[in-house]
Amino acid sequence: MRSPWIAALGAAGVWSLPALAPLMPSLCRVLGIPRRLEHDDGAVALTFDDGPHPEGTPAVLDALERAGARATFFLVGEQVERRPALAAEISAAGHTIALHGHRHRNLLRVPPGALADDLDRASDVIAEATGAAPTLYRPPYGIFSPAGLALVRRRALRPLLWSRWGHDWRASATPAGIAGEVTRDLEPGDVLLLHDADFYSAEGSWRRTAAALPDVLEAVARRGLRPVTAA
Repeated sequence: MRSPWIAALGAAGVWSLPALAPLMPSLCRVLGIPRRLEHDDGAVALTFDDGPHPEGTPAVLDALERAGARATFFLVGEQVERRPALAAEISAAGHTIALHGHRHRNLLRVPPGALADDLDRASDVIAEATGAAPTLYRPPYGIFSPAGLALVRRRALRPLLWSRWGHDWRASATPAGIAGEVTRDLEPGDVLLLHDADFYSAEGSWRRTAAALPDVLEAVARRGLRPVTAA
């Protein structure tokens, strides 16, 4: 008879398997979680998580406006509640509004019922602030649970992870390092992950992201690519 410990470990492995998707492109394919644009016609998608932030978001919006670029902002509901006008400003500037949950929590620690409430509350808050309900979803930390992935799909939300990231949330990150990492070996169809807020990361990290953004956009243009939204 199989040991209950082995059964428990097997169940834990199945439960946590989707959490590895950001690190394993092959697992993304198996689970049907996109990490790249569906059409790679010379475009890449800039995405920003964790906002809106009272300083970071305007700094990023300014840099994007100067370059004539559009991006996708994965907003956190609890931050939109505090700054609905800033969420509306993102949308009014022509950027895509997407969902990052209401609270920034690891889905492996959130029961399905609580996650359902979290998604519904965030969608309602974002829709009220921006005038449109989000259709794209990225979980906090990029971590899905099996129940969370199924629930997101039942809500008709499209999951999206990323193919390039700048690790800009780290205290040790520098603008040059962020820009170099997120654009290294850049290819058409890539989805770039950055952050316009420091609520859930190293204090002041948004400053380094904003400082890196002009170099990121220059690198995209130098490769003959276009920055687009992920919608």
